[in-house]
Amino acid sequence: MHRNSIARDRSKMGKLHDLRELLYEVPQWRMGPGPNGTRGFLKWVALTLLLSAPVQARQAPPAPAAATPVSLSAPIVTEHRGTFNGKKVAYRAFVEQFDAAGLDGAPAAKLVSISYVARNATLDRPVLFVFNGGPIVHSAFLHMGAFGPKRVAIPDDIAADPATFKSVDNRYSILDVADVVFFDPAGTGFSRTAKGIDIRTQFSNVADARQLQQLVLAWTRAHRREGSPYYLVGESYGTIRASEAARQLAESGRPPAGLVLIGQAVNIVEYVQRRGNIVSYAVSLPTLAAIAWHHYRAERRGRSFDRYMQDAHDFAAKAYLTALFAGATAPLDERQAVARRLQEFTGIPADFWLKNALRMTKTDYQRALFPGKLLDTYDARYVSPVGQSSPFSAVSNSYIDALLAYLASDLGVTAKVGSYVREVPTSGLNGWDFGPNKTPFGDWPYGEPITDLFAAQPDFRLLVANGYYDTQTTIGAQNYLVTQSGWPRARVRSYNYQGGHMPYTIEASLAAMMQDVRAMVTRRW
Repeated sequence: MHRNSIARDRSKMGKLHDLRELLYEVPQWRMGPGPNGTRGFLKWVALTLLLSAPVQARQAPPAPAAATPVSLSAPIVTEHRGTFNGKKVAYRAFVEQFDAAGLDGAPAAKLVSISYVARNATLDRPVLFVFNGGPIVHSAFLHMGAFGPKRVAIPDDIAADPATFKSVDNRYSILDVADVVFFDPAGTGFSRTAKGIDIRTQFSNVADARQLQQLVLAWTRAHRREGSPYYLVGESYGTIRASEAARQLAESGRPPAGLVLIGQAVNIVEYVQRRGNIVSYAVSLPTLAAIAWHHYRAERRGRSFDRYMQDAHDFAAKAYLTALFAGATAPLDERQAVARRLQEFTGIPADFWLKNALRMTKTDYQRALFPGKLLDTYDARYVSPVGQSSPFSAVSNSYIDALLAYLASDLGVTAKVGSYVREVPTSGLNGWDFGPNKTPFGDWPYGEPITDLFAAQPDFRLLVANGYYDTQTTIGAQNYLVTQSGWPRARVRSYNYQGGHMPYTIEASLAAMMQDVRAMVTRRW
């Protein structure tokens, strides 16, 4: 779920549509930001999810190409000053390597982190460990989009020429109140597996999370911050990693003080949208409603956006879910009334809804709202002709390009260190072990460690955040997670922002999100 690619070959969508529906009704998403923005989804999902098991025997994915070694015998340390949230901060940047061991205690990976530490940092200053999804991808997006001292300024005008995107000082960064460490899993960025270790041994939620657990322990030990409160900040698939790593860290005696889940995927089964999963249609409707509002396809009726979205949530949870549950037994006049409300919130004619059992997948909606065009999966504000790359891919790529330039110009990282791996080394979801069910389409126990942390730690906090126009990890599924979890509401905050899977591409959303994270780590709630 974070973004390696999504629609590199969208023209094939129609041909694969019937097969996809026969299997899983899998939405067009990828678990994490990646180097090609939205361009690789189809090839990735079609070939790995739809054309492999369950209709034929699975074959082991080919071994990924080995990444060039990294030469970093000593940390690269540079001195900096910046102003964050109106406060001047002197800080050091560290580019350093840490060894990570596997469950057997043998070396498994050499992890290279980039961290920012205030010169006057004390033991009570929080530390944030920040990472993206993938299920395995570097952290360039959160680094240059939200939490780092520099950011790419994406214009609010989504039609702006990507060549005009500039790197600027990130006054919204959390560095006024916390130190920040960016984690890249082995095989991404500058991180590598240890000598003799096949990278495929790390392609599981448990092994992947163990790398993060090992980094947290090693970094806090090296920086003498073992007594500092720390938080795990994950995006997309990284939210699954955050939960599992938190469990492992708690077992090691070093539980986190809280988690921040951005574009959360902890209960991702609720937005897979298999035909029989009526809950997924109800929890996805608010996202369709937000998209219709943005593109002026909704019936606004003088309502504010907030009022309209509350109406959409209420309708989805009550009349719509009830009608889905009743199915063909619902009286025709009731189904017609629901179809009319669906037209109000989605811009899709009521007749379509009646003919299709009141159901439309997110993937179908992406094609239906503007025939001949396709809404971007990560951010449905972006629209492109079917078969062409989404303009959102330029946004994703801009973060990586900017990070590489920044590493060289500001952090002293030269080519002698080694190559930065932009590409995701997995072949897709079938190349990843998601736990006891071996697939993301089985059971979803990823929230259980969070439940355990709440029970064991009276001060544990959780922040969950999603963008309105994200069709991959939806605001409705986020709300469903929070309301169904049983977690203590006083210690949970759930926020929605304008924008898509990366709401921080919008400056106002970035400002709001960082203030919300700031309030969490400074214990204002």
